[in-house]
Parts: sequence; structure tokens; C-alpha cells
Amino acid sequence: MFQQITRFLLVGLLFCFGPVKGQEAPSVDIHWPAVVIAGIDFEIGFSANPKTAPDSLVVYLNEQVHTLPFRGGKAALVQQLHDKTNLQLRLADHIESRPYRPIPLGWSILPPLIAIMLALLFKEVYSALLLGLLSGTLIIGWYTHDFWGGLGFGFFSLIDTYIIQALNSFDHLAVLVFSLLIGGMVGVITRNGGMQGIVNRISKRATDPRSGQLATWFLGIAIFFDDYSNTLLVGNTMRPVTDKLRISREKLSYLVDSTAAPVAAIAFITTWIGAELGYIQDGISSIDGLDENPYNVFINSLQYSFYPILTLCFMLFLIWQRKDYGPMFEAEKNARNRTDNSLQQEHHANSLDVFAQKEGISAKGRYALLPVLAVVGVTVAGLFYTGYSAEVWNDGSLPFLRRVSAVIGNANSYLALLWGSFSGVLVASAMSLGGKKLNLEEVIEALMAGFKTMMGAIMILVLAWSLATLTQELHTADFITGNLLEMNLAPQWLPVLTFLLGAVVAFSTGSSWGTMAILYPLMLPAAWRLCQEAGMDYEQSLSIFHNVVSCVLAGAVLGDHCSPISDTTILSSLASGANHIQHVRTQLPYALTVGGVAILFGTIPAAFGISALVLFPVALLVLWGIVKYVGKRTD
Repeated sequence: MFQQITRFLLVGLLFCFGPVKGQEAPSVDIHWPAVVIAGIDFEIGFSANPKTAPDSLVVYLNEQVHTLPFRGGKAALVQQLHDKTNLQLRLADHIESRPYRPIPLGWSILPPLIAIMLALLFKEVYSALLLGLLSGTLIIGWYTHDFWGGLGFGFFSLIDTYIIQALNSFDHLAVLVFSLLIGGMVGVITRNGGMQGIVNRISKRATDPRSGQLATWFLGIAIFFDDYSNTLLVGNTMRPVTDKLRISREKLSYLVDSTAAPVAAIAFITTWIGAELGYIQDGISSIDGLDENPYNVFINSLQYSFYPILTLCFMLFLIWQRKDYGPMFEAEKNARNRTDNSLQQEHHANSLDVFAQKEGISAKGRYALLPVLAVVGVTVAGLFYTGYSAEVWNDGSLPFLRRVSAVIGNANSYLALLWGSFSGVLVASAMSLGGKKLNLEEVIEALMAGFKTMMGAIMILVLAWSLATLTQELHTADFITGNLLEMNLAPQWLPVLTFLLGAVVAFSTGSSWGTMAILYPLMLPAAWRLCQEAGMDYEQSLSIFHNVVSCVLAGAVLGDHCSPISDTTILSSLASGANHIQHVRTQLPYALTVGGVAILFGTIPAAFGISALVLFPVALLVLWGIVKYVGKRTD
């Protein structure tokens, strides 16, 4: 009896796990694409255990035989469809089929286009991004399901596929956590009086209109790591000083607004850098042949950051020459001619006191300086730690700066930014508790308040990443590139086109972050492919590519400066106590002046190969001449 049971079990085991003849389906997994775009290559993937995978795989697709090499347990069959087709795949004795209705490539432009058009219509970027994303999921649902199925897919895949995918990424989560931590640190060092201490120390040296404006300009540069804290702190703190010195509220709001975004956009350690790296990563993820990580791309693009850098210098020229022109000149003359203290005594109902230090404590600059230095120091150390290579660092044939660049280029910037921001929060919290500036409950409250200030940016980031994933699936960059090629547009004109497009979108939406979110995933792949199609070599392509990267950011900042619905523009006028429409009216000529010079003497000639080392001095001389010969003295 026992022997019979044993034989029965052995036969059963042999039946279940006996040798496989040919290629059995359970040994190879088939991965069908979810979306197929008409005229664009797609892959049917195959995967197997690398230890047991065959050297090659023979498959039949619609009775056409294909022999595919297996590498690392993976193989792929590349196909292209133009019309509705039922694909039948036979693998040994296993047969699978999938009906496909290719999505026309022209539909791929609709989601970002709808996002832009709705932003123009509603003057609001959150709903624009959301509805643009929804339009894309509905298009996919329409071509992959029946009517009702497509409708359900469109609504539910928005959240369960695209938004979840946007969050299911270490890089994306690192950007979100970094932004939250920086926001929290800003909340603590503001509440403990550290930021006020730095501001107080600098503002003591302001004794006349020029020195008062210089102090404001310098503070705007010094508080480089966040445009919101820059705007609110500098505007509210310097307003009494500039009122006393008879500097107009319009000029104060211009100085505050035009230092906030430019310096935050181009500094290495800011609340912007995480988002910028995230957007750049989305833009370059689909580019083949680009040998740079996001941080390296950002660093190399700074040489083409004409508008942000020229804006900072232009303000300095106005201050130093004591000149203004246009509506700003009238505002400054009116302020200088005031014979009473009405400006100083004026109370503006909308002035913001959100970032106020705790009452009853003294303002000490070190409580802000040391946490900021901790962020900078730990981030730099993290970049070297994660990117260090003994072979490169000990290569005496390479210049020092080249070795530093190589280390940073190989670094994990997301880890470094996380370590740096977390260190900043720890130092700020420890100093606040140790110095008895704040108790534990107050530290936590300040952290939470700082976190809340970043929620708007985080919403934009998540929606933007989701839209970027969608546009990548729909091959929107291929559509843009194809149309640009049909226009016979030379790659050298793409940077200025990008700059103007970024300015228009930012002006319309009031959001430089939203503009970067929309344009980076579209323009970066298009720029690279356009350069390759034009026959440019790697270095020439890289130069145009870096220029385009910079122009997305520069155009976004210019549009933000000109837009009356921009959050930083609104905050600048409120924090400075200026009439908002007057702030926009007086700032607009200055922003357009710098934007025009940046295009004519920076962006365009740089695209044709002229070095930035030549262009920056020329552009600065032009701006100096404009101030000298167009401006009028206000003192």
C-alpha cells in the first residue's frame, strides 16, 4: 500500500514538473504595450529568469517569424502600426492576441495645449494641469476601450496610474521631501528671529536712498534659498527703512520681486533646485545619447542664464547711477518730494506678517546663518561623497575645476539635497531649543507652518510629473519635433523660441513653476532630437540643449515678473505695501528692457556659438548705457 502511494506521488510530481518541450509559456512572460501611437515604434517585451532563459527566442507575430536575442533575461520585438490591427503572437504552443487602435500622433499635443489654453482662460495653473492630464487619459481611454470603458478609464487612471506613477519614484519623492524640509527650516529660522537678525544687521548701514536700495538689493541676494521667504521678509523688514529714506513703495516692491525669483532660480541650494532637477529629469529621461545627469545639466545651463543674471545687474546699475525711467521715475520723484512722514506712517491693510519672529526674543542672525550653512555644507559634502571617484580625483592631468565638475556630475544630487535639508532642520531646531528661543511645541508649529507654505508647489510638481508621464507615453516630443523639422527651423532659433514661449505661458498662468512643469518635458527632447536631425555633433548639440534648458527657466521668470497674477508679484506688492497694479505697471518696462537685451545680446548669439564670456560684458554695457542715457536722476 505504501509503495503504491509513493508511485502515485512520483507520477504526479513528474506530471507537474516534468521536462518542458520547446518554449512553454510559463517560462517566458509577455509584456504588451498599454498605448500604441500611429507611426511610432513600440515594443512587445519578453522576460524570463536569466539563469534559465534561452539564448534566443523564436516568436510568430501575425504568422511572421522573428528570432529575438535574449540579454539579461529580456528580449523585445519592435513594431509599428498605422491602422487598427489585431496582433496575434505565438510562442511555441502558446497564443495570445491583442486588438490595437493606434492613437494619431496629432492627438499627443492636446493635453499640454489644453493645459496652456485653460491656464490662459482661467489664470490658474492647478486646474489647468489637472484638466490637461484628464484630457490625455480620456484620449487614451477612447482608443483602448469602448465609450463607457474609455470614460471610466480616463477618470480613474488619472489617479490610480499617472499620479501614483508620479509618486512612485525615489527621485520625485526626494524632491518633495527636500522641498518640505527647506520650507520647514525657513519656518523655524524665521520664528526664532534668525532671519530678522540678518536683516537688521544689514539694514543698519542704510543712510540715504542709494544705500537703502543697495541694502534691499543685497538682502534679496543674501536670502537666496527661497523666493517666498525672500519676498515676505525683505519687503516687510525694509519697508520702514525705505519709507524713512523716501524710497517709493513701487521701487521697493520692484527690488523685492526682481531679486526673489532670479536668485532662487540660479542658486545651487534653493527651494527651486529640487523642482528644477525633477523637471529636467523628466525632460531628459527619454533622450538617448545624452551623457549628463540633471544636476550637471543645470550647472552647465547657468552660462546661458542671461535674463536672471542681467536682471540682478540691471537693478544695481539703476541704484548706483541714481536713475530711473518710465512710470518708476514718476513714482520715485513723488516719493522724494514728500515733505512729511506719511509714507513711513502709512499702514497698508494687506501687508503680510505671516513670517514674524516670536514676540519677546532678540533677533540673532546666527540662528539663521548656521542652519543655512549646514544645508549648503552638508549638500556639498554629500555631492562629493556620492560622486567621488579616486581614479578621477587623483588624475593629475585634469584641472581642479574639471575634477570637481566630474565629481558633481557623477553625484547623487537627490541624496545630497535630502541630507543637506534634513541637517538644516536639525541645526535650526537644536539652536532654537538650546538657545531657549522656542520650546519644542513652538518648533513643531514653525516646522508645520513651513511645510504648509510648500503645499502649493508640491501640488504643481505632482500634477506636472503626471502630465510629463502622459506626454511621454503619447510621444508629444515626437510631434513637436516633426513639426519643427517640417518648418525647417534651424536649431539655433530654438532657444529664443523657448524663451518667448516660456514668457507667454508664465505671464498667462502667473506661475514660473507651472511653466517649467509644462515646457521642460516638451522642449528638452525636442531640442536634442532637432540638433541630431540637423547633423550637429555632440558638443554643438549640447550647447543648444543647455541654452534651451536655461531659456525655459529664464522665460518663466520673465513672464512671472510681468504677470499681475503671479504669486511672487502679488506677495511683493503686499509685503512692500505698494498698490499692486502700480507695482506691475512700474516693473513691466524694466522687465521687458532686460528681456529684450537678454534675447538680442545673449540668447540668440549664444545659440550661434558666441561665447558667454563675450556676451555677458556686451549685454552689461548695453544695460549700463540704457540706464545712463534713458534714465533720469531721482536725487
